[in-house]
Amino acid sequence: MILIHNFLPALVFLFFSMICWGSWSNTQKMTAKNWRFELFYFDFVWGLLLTALVASFTLGSFGSDGRSFMEDIAQADTTSIMYAVAGGIVWNLGTLLLVAAMAIAGMAVGFPIGGGLAWVLGIMVNFFISGAQGNNTTILFSGVALIVAAIFFCMQAYKKLSAGKKGSTSKGLIISLLAGVTIAFFYGLVVKSLDPAYVSGGSGNLTPFSGVFFFTIGAVISTPIFNYFVMRHPVEGEKLTLKDYFKGDIKTHLTGVLGGIIWMTGMVISFMAIPKAGPTISYALTNGAPVVAMFWGVFVWKEFKGAPKGTNGLLTAMFILFIAGLVTITLSKV
Repeated sequence: MILIHNFLPALVFLFFSMICWGSWSNTQKMTAKNWRFELFYFDFVWGLLLTALVASFTLGSFGSDGRSFMEDIAQADTTSIMYAVAGGIVWNLGTLLLVAAMAIAGMAVGFPIGGGLAWVLGIMVNFFISGAQGNNTTILFSGVALIVAAIFFCMQAYKKLSAGKKGSTSKGLIISLLAGVTIAFFYGLVVKSLDPAYVSGGSGNLTPFSGVFFFTIGAVISTPIFNYFVMRHPVEGEKLTLKDYFKGDIKTHLTGVLGGIIWMTGMVISFMAIPKAGPTISYALTNGAPVVAMFWGVFVWKEFKGAPKGTNGLLTAMFILFIAGLVTITLSKV
């Protein structure tokens, strides 16, 4: 397999991963007018599986680092596999909630609140699992505090935008927060499936590529359960059936698959960088995705167009605090 062995290239890979994780939701926005998020999500998961398989049999099988993908599968133990699968199931539930939140509140709100909270809690979870790993604790948690402040300003901006829409405001915020709390725990579970020879804090025997593969299996097997429940108990609109999924055209389905490809590309390259950057800093940087998502939501999709006076000031403060938090977390690596 092929891994990253120097910190600077690892940092570049992590920032690229951050862009992927902050941009995949554009594909949901592209189909939102005529295609419910529940139906989009099925195609999104197929994109995850396709990318994980391609990565496993290429980057995970070539090169001189450790075991190849098939060799690793052959020696994998049940506990390691179950940790990775559990990580995929937890992530899948949280991400489905996140997509629901974005469908209600918009990309520039659901993602910063849900993704931002997952960012904060995930840093803390991975910190306590893996330790400081060369990170300056004071600087790291100063960055966390800045992110918390950014989430607060985002919530205030959304409340201004949604003044008079009582039900939708509270629903969007609650689902965003639930998504963040759920997503926060997936990374630590996957890390526990990995061989400590590759990832400090790991307690399993999988290489990063095998860990990503079994993580994806967890997402695939849990999607019919979680998504069918949401289809029958929708957060907005009428109930859906599986027949509705087959009413979409090829372009709509491929757009969803593209979203999964973008997200999983970020996952693969972040795990290639973990051996050098460590899980705490890797999670911290890749989950700077809310900054990217806010850019798309505010400037491209113009989700705050026509917002009341004072909203732009809150959005500006949100951007500054998120970016300051991202830079501070990056500088915590000593």
